[in-house]
Amino acid sequence: MKPTTTSFFFITLVLLFVIFISHAPSVNSQTDSCSSTPSINGISFDITNFQCSSVWDSQGFILRYKQTETQVWSFVLLAPDNNGYIAIGFTRQGSMVGSSAIVGWGGSNRGKKQYYLEGQDSSLVDPDQGNLVVVSDTSSVTTQSSRIYMAFQLNTLLYAVGPQGRLPSSPDFRLVQHDTMVSTTINYLSGDQRKYSQSYSRLRRSHGVLNMLGWGVLMPIGVIVARYFKQFDPIWFYAHTSIQSGGFILGLAGVICGLILKDRIKADVPTHKSLGIVVLVLGGLQVTAFLARPDKASKVRKYWN
Repeated sequence: MKPTTTSFFFITLVLLFVIFISHAPSVNSQTDSCSSTPSINGISFDITNFQCSSVWDSQGFILRYKQTETQVWSFVLLAPDNNGYIAIGFTRQGSMVGSSAIVGWGGSNRGKKQYYLEGQDSSLVDPDQGNLVVVSDTSSVTTQSSRIYMAFQLNTLLYAVGPQGRLPSSPDFRLVQHDTMVSTTINYLSGDQRKYSQSYSRLRRSHGVLNMLGWGVLMPIGVIVARYFKQFDPIWFYAHTSIQSGGFILGLAGVICGLILKDRIKADVPTHKSLGIVVLVLGGLQVTAFLARPDKASKVRKYWN
């Protein structure tokens, strides 16, 4: 993303995302903080007087940054070293999909690459791609005191820690998919920041529960009532219509939750979407049949019964 003015840097929407295989990372007793400037080996530029933000307190993520030249911003991201990758990415839309990220990892195969996050599947996270213009010979990854430090400069933010023991490796350097996400807006001049949770777990749960209760529970029960309880006339009819109506309303609410979720996370699930459309159409036919049912004296009324 090539900015036309330096104002792009003053307020940037930043996403943080994390993956865990076992437990949350523990911070070493010698952990860095914004109250002091650490002595870090292997960084090619001076980090004295950098702005400092504790961007993710629960995971020990600290970001130091400064506009060191007219068109150059310098960054140092540090986090607990748990034998996984860390990442920082830039986005305009506030979502992971469509962003560019700088990813670094330690170990014997220590390295750093830029990735373009075209989608949520690992196959859509492309190495050596992206819209960030990185100043050559300024990027480095180093570990000391159980911390990992990733430094780089951009000519013109997303954070992540990878699962333990699963580092990007040749030949394709693919990343595994994250699990949770938090977005942060940082004002680079003042250091002020706001954080927003974007795990969408509640929306995912609502989508699943509403669809399960509507299409999978209430609608079949309504069919069973109409098929096997007609001897209890007219109670069966009112029970049937009430249950079917309730199932359709819950199912429709679940579909709406799914559409909102798809739009927010940019999910590419054509099969799931197609099945959802089929179920919604069949459910809609049930409601249409009720609204269009003919009078009792009609010759075709028997087909409704």
